[in-house]
Amino acid sequence: MKQGMEVGRTETIEIIVTEDMLAAFEGEVVHPVYSTVAMTYHMEWVSRKIILPFLETHEEGMGASVQLKHLAPSPLGSKVTLTAVLVEFQNNAVITEVTAHNHVGIIGQGIVKQIILPKETIAQKLRDASLSS
Repeated sequence: MKQGMEVGRTETIEIIVTEDMLAAFEGEVVHPVYSTVAMTYHMEWVSRKIILPFLETHEEGMGASVQLKHLAPSPLGSKVTLTAVLVEFQNNAVITEVTAHNHVGIIGQGIVKQIILPKETIAQKLRDASLSS
């Protein structure tokens, strides 16, 4: 890792809730609101933005865990702002706290953990996980 990543670092993204982000199962929309699945994706994305400037060319981040509380709905077309704050960086583990809010208030809170590894280590893990023919 490059030097300079410090606790307190923040990143923010803004998204507009689109049809592909709605709560749906097997292609059928259950509720026309921002889904927990989409919120999880965006929490991981804004957390990844924390580490990107600090990765060396031989390194990559991998998601290790996401804890998420989906607190309120956000309808189709609404704007959601997600903000990640780096709360812990120890060895190769990066932990962020993420808040999602819309025009009404907080709609989600989460904790995202990423692990920084050499790309070759990740490639080996993928080879080990592959099914043999």
